[in-house]
Parts: sequence; C-alpha cells; structure tokens
Amino acid sequence: MAAERVKLEVQERVQRGSAANRRLRHEGLVPGVLYGYELESRAIAVPEPELRRALTGEHGAHAILDVVVAGEKKAHPSILKAYQRDPARGGLLHVDFQAVRLDQTIHAAVAVTLIGEALGSRSGGIVAPAARELAVEALPAQVPDQIEVDISSLEIGDSLHLSDLTAPEGAVFLDEPDTLIVTVTPPSRALEEIEEAEAEAAAEAAAEEAGAEGEEAAGEGPAGEGEAPSE
Repeated sequence: MAAERVKLEVQERVQRGSAANRRLRHEGLVPGVLYGYELESRAIAVPEPELRRALTGEHGAHAILDVVVAGEKKAHPSILKAYQRDPARGGLLHVDFQAVRLDQTIHAAVAVTLIGEALGSRSGGIVAPAARELAVEALPAQVPDQIEVDISSLEIGDSLHLSDLTAPEGAVFLDEPDTLIVTVTPPSRALEEIEEAEAEAAAEAAAEEAGAEGEEAAGEGPAGEGEAPSE
C-alpha cells in the first residue's frame, strides 16, 4: 500500500500549447496539470528525472506525491491520475496530478499480477489472463500496489472470476462480481483439432443440405429436366 509519501517539486507552466510543450520536453521537462482538492487547475512542468524517480519507487504509479510548486511552501498530497506516453520512444508526454484528501476514499485502477504456476499448464494448458487491471475504492494510503491472484490450483478448463477473490485490506472492488480474471485453456493443438472437427462437421452438414435441395429441385423441375415422369 502507498503509505510512503514522495516529495515532488514542479514548476508553474506559463506558456501553453503544442509548441510550448515541445520546447519543455526538449529541456527535459514533462508538461502536466495539477488539480483537485482545494485547488483550481494549474498548468505545471515536472523535471523528467524527478518524475521518473517518484514513479519508479516501491509503490510506482500509486505513490502519494507531495507536490510542491516552485516558490511555494505548501505541499499538495496528490496521486497520478492520468498520463500520456510517446508510443515510439516510451517517454512521458503529459501527466495529470489530482490533489486528494488523505481521509477520503478515491477510485483507482490497479494492475492484476498472476502468481504461481497453474497445474493445468504442466499438462500443456495455456494461462489466459482476461483482466489486466481492476477498479478499487480505498483511502489514498491504502490503494494496493497490485492485485495478486494465485493461479497455482487451476486445472485445464478452470477459471477465476472477481467473486473468487478477496479484496486487499482497506480496499473494495468496484467491478462486477462475474468479471473474468483468468482462465486455463486446453493446449493449442487440442483447440486446433476441435476447430478442424467443427469445420468438417459444418462442411458435411452443408453438403448434405445442398444435396437435399438439389434432389428437391430436380423433382420439381419440368419434364425433360431430371428423371422422365412415370406413366
């Protein structure tokens, strides 16, 4: 849980727009916004190394950040609410920080981490994750860093749903109880054989149906088409 707080110093961002943001990034700054509890939305810029340090600590993206704007003394307890990443280079393009009250719950998306080796995988089964993250409600300091799901007892054909999990202490799940978390599917070859069998059965059924329609059409055709009428 994100009980530890990390100080993050940011700058006020005066100029806005795409061109100004590009200049900031060239200078090693990530443009962003700070908003939320007791705050009007403020445009900020964060030194990229400091931002990386703050978000790669023990609690990662769920760390509680004491955001301090340059020239001010007051720290704003905040969380990383959203971010944009460069799809080519992977660097952060923009960040949104939300100032929060530490005594009021928030909603957060928490990554699902599968632990253990499924019994079914030893027989060739394939572990197929279905939910990459789950929505939770908790106090800022009690948002879990991750949701650990033990899959070691799963056989081929087994699955886990949200209703099978216990929420971490202090947190409440917000997704539907029937949300699929993970399943263990049969080996790929077995799936191919099933698909081939289904395709062959469908082809045979279609051929039989086509033959029946042809016989029906032949019987309904005018004299001279099909068999000669009996006398």
